[in-house]
Amino acid sequence: MFSKKNIILLLASATLFVTPVYAAKVYQVATDAAYAPFESVNDKKEIVGFDMDVIKAVALKAGIEVQLHNTPWEGIFATLSSGDRDLVASAVTITPERKQSMDFSDPYFEAKQLIAVGKKSNINNFSALKGKKVGVQTGTTGDEIVQKLLGKTSPNIKRFESTPLAIKELLNGGVDAVVADNGVVINFIANNKSSSLKTIDDATFAKEFYGFAVKKGNKELLEKLNKGIAAIKADGTYDKIHKKYFGN
Repeated sequence: MFSKKNIILLLASATLFVTPVYAAKVYQVATDAAYAPFESVNDKKEIVGFDMDVIKAVALKAGIEVQLHNTPWEGIFATLSSGDRDLVASAVTITPERKQSMDFSDPYFEAKQLIAVGKKSNINNFSALKGKKVGVQTGTTGDEIVQKLLGKTSPNIKRFESTPLAIKELLNGGVDAVVADNGVVINFIANNKSSSLKTIDDATFAKEFYGFAVKKGNKELLEKLNKGIAAIKADGTYDKIHKKYFGN
Protein backbone atom coordinates (compact mmCIF):
# COMPACT_ATOMS: atom_id res chain seq x y z
CA MET A 1 0.00 0.00 0.00
CA PHE A 2 1.26 3.48 -0.85
CA SER A 3 1.00 6.15 1.77
CA LYS A 4 -0.58 9.48 0.90
CA LYS A 5 2.89 11.04 0.92
CA ASN A 6 4.27 8.46 -1.54
CA ILE A 7 1.33 8.95 -3.91
CA ILE A 8 1.94 12.71 -3.99
CA LEU A 9 5.63 12.12 -4.74
CA LEU A 10 4.80 9.67 -7.54
CA LEU A 11 2.36 12.13 -9.13
CA ALA A 12 4.88 14.95 -8.90
CA SER A 13 7.63 12.92 -10.54
CA ALA A 14 5.25 11.65 -13.26
CA THR A 15 4.78 15.20 -14.50
CA LEU A 16 8.45 15.24 -15.49
CA PHE A 17 7.72 12.72 -18.26
CA VAL A 18 4.68 14.44 -19.78
CA THR A 19 5.41 15.59 -23.34
CA PRO A 20 4.70 19.32 -23.59
CA VAL A 21 2.11 20.41 -26.17
CA TYR A 22 3.21 23.29 -28.39
CA ALA A 23 0.93 25.40 -30.56
CA ALA A 24 1.24 24.70 -34.28
CA LYS A 25 3.33 27.19 -36.23
CA VAL A 26 1.26 29.83 -37.96
CA TYR A 27 2.89 30.94 -41.22
CA GLN A 28 2.81 34.69 -41.77
CA VAL A 29 1.69 35.71 -45.27
CA ALA A 30 2.47 39.06 -46.90
CA THR A 31 0.14 40.33 -49.61
CA ASP A 32 -0.39 43.70 -51.27
CA ALA A 33 -4.17 43.94 -50.96
CA ALA A 34 -4.59 46.53 -53.72
CA TYR A 35 -4.64 44.17 -56.67
CA ALA A 36 -8.19 42.98 -57.23
CA PRO A 37 -9.35 40.37 -58.06
CA PHE A 38 -6.26 38.66 -56.63
CA GLU A 39 -6.11 40.48 -53.32
CA SER A 40 -8.05 43.43 -51.93
CA VAL A 41 -9.73 44.67 -48.74
CA ASN A 42 -13.51 44.37 -48.49
CA ASP A 43 -15.98 46.53 -46.55
CA LYS A 44 -15.35 44.44 -43.44
CA LYS A 45 -11.62 45.23 -43.62
CA GLU A 46 -10.92 41.60 -44.54
CA ILE A 47 -8.25 40.64 -47.07
CA VAL A 48 -10.02 38.75 -49.82
CA GLY A 49 -9.47 37.63 -53.41
CA PHE A 50 -8.38 34.78 -55.65
CA ASP A 51 -4.90 34.43 -54.13
CA MET A 52 -6.34 34.51 -50.63
CA ASP A 53 -8.81 31.73 -51.38
CA VAL A 54 -6.05 29.69 -53.01
CA ILE A 55 -3.52 30.07 -50.19
CA LYS A 56 -6.16 29.19 -47.58
CA ALA A 57 -7.17 26.08 -49.54
CA VAL A 58 -3.51 25.12 -50.01
CA ALA A 59 -2.86 25.56 -46.29
CA LEU A 60 -5.84 23.36 -45.42
CA LYS A 61 -4.61 20.55 -47.66
CA ALA A 62 -1.03 20.94 -46.42
CA GLY A 63 -2.11 20.84 -42.78
CA ILE A 64 -0.71 24.26 -41.91
CA GLU A 65 -2.14 27.56 -40.66
CA VAL A 66 -1.66 30.95 -42.30
CA GLN A 67 -2.20 34.53 -41.17
CA LEU A 68 -2.60 37.30 -43.76
CA HIS A 69 -0.92 40.71 -43.56
CA ASN A 70 -1.60 43.64 -45.91
CA THR A 71 1.87 44.73 -47.03
CA PRO A 72 2.84 47.45 -49.56
CA TRP A 73 4.32 45.98 -52.75
CA GLU A 74 7.43 48.11 -52.47
CA GLY A 75 9.51 46.21 -49.94
CA ILE A 76 7.20 43.18 -49.74
CA PHE A 77 10.01 40.75 -50.64
CA ALA A 78 12.30 42.21 -47.98
CA THR A 79 9.91 40.79 -45.37
CA LEU A 80 11.06 37.30 -46.38
CA SER A 81 14.77 37.92 -45.89
CA SER A 82 14.13 39.74 -42.60
CA GLY A 83 12.01 36.87 -41.31
CA ASP A 84 8.99 39.08 -40.64
CA ARG A 85 6.95 37.01 -43.11
CA ASP A 86 7.21 33.37 -44.14
CA LEU A 87 5.76 33.70 -47.63
CA VAL A 88 4.40 36.18 -50.12
CA ALA A 89 1.06 35.45 -51.80
CA SER A 90 0.43 38.44 -54.00
CA ALA A 91 0.13 37.58 -57.71
CA VAL A 92 3.92 37.25 -57.86
CA THR A 93 5.26 36.36 -61.30
CA ILE A 94 8.05 33.78 -61.22
CA THR A 95 11.07 35.30 -62.97
CA PRO A 96 14.76 34.32 -63.24
CA GLU A 97 15.72 37.59 -61.54
CA ARG A 98 13.48 36.96 -58.54
CA LYS A 99 14.68 33.36 -58.27
CA GLN A 100 18.13 34.68 -57.43
CA SER A 101 16.94 36.09 -54.11
CA MET A 102 13.92 33.92 -53.19
CA ASP A 103 12.39 30.52 -53.90
CA PHE A 104 9.01 29.81 -55.48
CA SER A 105 6.34 27.20 -55.16
CA ASP A 106 4.98 25.41 -58.18
CA PRO A 107 2.92 27.79 -60.40
CA TYR A 108 -0.74 28.22 -59.49
CA PHE A 109 -1.89 30.78 -62.08
CA GLU A 110 -1.11 31.67 -65.69
CA ALA A 111 -1.14 35.35 -66.68
CA LYS A 112 0.29 37.79 -69.22
CA GLN A 113 0.64 41.53 -69.64
CA LEU A 114 -2.12 43.64 -71.14
CA ILE A 115 -2.18 47.24 -72.37
CA ALA A 116 -4.99 49.57 -71.33
CA VAL A 117 -5.68 52.72 -73.38
CA GLY A 118 -8.57 55.06 -74.02
CA LYS A 119 -11.14 53.84 -76.54
CA LYS A 120 -10.22 56.66 -78.94
CA SER A 121 -6.48 55.97 -78.72
CA ASN A 122 -4.62 55.07 -81.93
CA ILE A 123 -2.18 52.88 -79.98
CA ASN A 124 -2.62 49.33 -81.28
CA ASN A 125 0.46 47.40 -80.13
CA PHE A 126 3.28 47.45 -77.62
CA SER A 127 5.89 49.06 -79.88
CA ALA A 128 3.49 51.99 -80.41
CA LEU A 129 4.19 53.00 -76.80
CA LYS A 130 7.56 54.45 -77.82
CA GLY A 131 7.49 58.15 -77.11
CA LYS A 132 4.33 57.79 -75.02
CA LYS A 133 3.80 58.20 -71.29
CA VAL A 134 3.17 54.77 -69.80
CA GLY A 135 1.84 54.01 -66.34
CA VAL A 136 3.00 50.93 -64.41
CA GLN A 137 3.02 49.62 -60.87
CA THR A 138 6.49 49.97 -59.38
CA GLY A 139 8.56 46.79 -59.38
CA THR A 140 6.12 44.64 -61.34
CA THR A 141 6.76 42.68 -64.52
CA GLY A 142 4.82 45.39 -66.34
CA ASP A 143 7.41 47.87 -65.10
CA GLU A 144 10.20 45.58 -66.30
CA ILE A 145 8.96 45.09 -69.86
CA VAL A 146 8.22 48.79 -70.32
CA GLN A 147 11.79 49.54 -69.21
CA LYS A 148 13.04 47.24 -71.98
CA LEU A 149 11.04 49.22 -74.54
CA LEU A 150 11.56 52.78 -73.28
CA GLY A 151 14.79 52.45 -71.27
CA LYS A 152 15.32 52.05 -67.53
CA THR A 153 15.70 55.77 -66.88
CA SER A 154 13.04 56.97 -69.30
CA PRO A 155 11.02 59.90 -67.90
CA ASN A 156 8.04 58.57 -69.83
CA ILE A 157 7.65 55.67 -67.40
CA LYS A 158 5.25 56.81 -64.70
CA ARG A 159 5.32 54.55 -61.64
CA PHE A 160 2.52 54.11 -59.12
CA GLU A 161 1.99 52.19 -55.88
CA SER A 162 -0.79 50.13 -57.43
CA THR A 163 -2.23 49.29 -60.84
CA PRO A 164 -5.63 50.88 -60.06
CA LEU A 165 -3.83 54.17 -59.35
CA ALA A 166 -2.03 53.90 -62.69
CA ILE A 167 -5.33 53.27 -64.47
CA LYS A 168 -6.95 56.24 -62.75
CA GLU A 169 -4.08 58.38 -64.02
CA LEU A 170 -4.86 57.06 -67.51
CA LEU A 171 -8.49 58.08 -67.08
CA ASN A 172 -7.33 61.55 -65.98
CA GLY A 173 -5.12 61.91 -69.06
CA GLY A 174 -1.84 61.85 -67.15
CA VAL A 175 -0.52 58.88 -69.13
CA ASP A 176 -1.24 57.49 -72.58
CA ALA A 177 -1.38 53.82 -71.58
CA VAL A 178 -0.99 51.40 -68.71
CA VAL A 179 0.77 48.03 -68.87
CA ALA A 180 -0.18 45.52 -66.19
CA ASP A 181 -1.27 41.94 -65.52
CA ASN A 182 -4.30 40.99 -67.58
CA GLY A 183 -6.44 39.82 -64.66
CA VAL A 184 -6.17 43.16 -62.87
CA VAL A 185 -6.80 45.27 -65.96
CA ILE A 186 -9.81 43.21 -67.05
CA ASN A 187 -11.23 43.26 -63.52
CA PHE A 188 -10.94 47.05 -63.31
CA ILE A 189 -12.67 47.62 -66.66
CA ALA A 190 -15.40 45.08 -65.82
CA ASN A 191 -16.18 46.97 -62.63
CA ASN A 192 -15.90 50.42 -64.26
CA LYS A 193 -17.85 49.98 -67.49
CA SER A 194 -18.24 53.73 -67.97
CA SER A 195 -14.47 54.25 -67.96
CA SER A 196 -14.11 54.40 -71.79
CA LEU A 197 -11.09 52.11 -71.82
CA LYS A 198 -10.07 49.29 -74.12
CA THR A 199 -7.36 46.65 -73.93
CA ILE A 200 -4.62 45.53 -76.31
CA ASP A 201 -3.23 42.01 -76.16
CA ASP A 202 0.16 42.20 -77.85
CA ALA A 203 1.53 39.01 -79.41
CA THR A 204 5.00 39.74 -78.03
CA PHE A 205 3.84 39.39 -74.41
CA ALA A 206 4.96 36.03 -73.05
CA LYS A 207 3.00 33.85 -70.66
CA GLU A 208 3.72 34.46 -67.00
CA PHE A 209 3.15 32.18 -64.02
CA TYR A 210 2.36 33.16 -60.44
CA GLY A 211 3.90 31.33 -57.51
CA PHE A 212 4.12 31.73 -53.74
CA ALA A 213 7.49 33.20 -52.76
CA VAL A 214 9.44 32.02 -49.70
CA LYS A 215 12.84 32.80 -48.22
CA LYS A 216 15.73 31.32 -50.18
CA GLY A 217 16.43 27.80 -48.96
CA ASN A 218 13.13 27.25 -47.11
CA LYS A 219 12.58 23.79 -48.61
CA GLU A 220 10.35 22.62 -45.78
CA LEU A 221 7.70 25.26 -46.45
CA LEU A 222 8.02 24.83 -50.22
CA GLU A 223 7.26 21.13 -49.93
CA LYS A 224 4.14 21.88 -47.89
CA LEU A 225 2.94 24.51 -50.36
CA ASN A 226 3.55 22.28 -53.38
CA LYS A 227 1.72 19.43 -51.67
CA GLY A 228 -1.26 21.71 -51.09
CA ILE A 229 -1.24 23.10 -54.64
CA ALA A 230 -1.21 19.60 -56.12
CA ALA A 231 -4.05 18.53 -53.83
CA ILE A 232 -6.42 21.40 -54.65
CA LYS A 233 -5.80 20.91 -58.37
CA ALA A 234 -6.47 17.19 -58.08
CA ASP A 235 -9.76 17.37 -56.18
CA GLY A 236 -11.37 20.26 -58.09
CA THR A 237 -10.99 22.89 -55.36
CA TYR A 238 -8.75 25.03 -57.55
CA ASP A 239 -11.22 24.96 -60.46
CA LYS A 240 -14.05 26.13 -58.17
CA ILE A 241 -11.97 29.07 -56.92
CA HIS A 242 -10.90 29.99 -60.44
CA LYS A 243 -14.49 29.94 -61.69
CA LYS A 244 -15.59 32.11 -58.76
CA TYR A 245 -13.31 34.95 -59.86
CA PHE A 246 -12.84 34.45 -63.60
CA GLY A 247 -15.82 32.42 -64.78
CA ASN A 248 -15.36 29.61 -67.25
